[in-house]
Amino acid sequence: MGRLQIDILGTSFAVQAPEDDAYLNKLFSYYSDIIDTIKKTSKIKDNLEISIMAGITLVDELYKEKQKNASYSNALNNTNDAEANRLTAEMISKIDKALKNAD
Repeated sequence: MGRLQIDILGTSFAVQAPEDDAYLNKLFSYYSDIIDTIKKTSKIKDNLEISIMAGITLVDELYKEKQKNASYSNALNNTNDAEANRLTAEMISKIDKALKNAD
């Protein structure tokens, strides 16, 4: 069980989660980097708006990764289906030859 003290955008609180401290610190560091990027690259000054933009940025990343994983999964399934069809046709051909030779 990990604990993390969060101090960001004028807010401070502690969280506790099943993950270890190191993992929680990595997540917070990543989030902090996104916050810093938004502050540097946008004209947004309101902390709530910055936080919302950081959330949208993270959701965008997550959504794109899920789409990419779905594409990979579909491609893998299609490859597996094609290979299964090829192997099935090959086995049928061998069975046909064996039956012809048995006659």
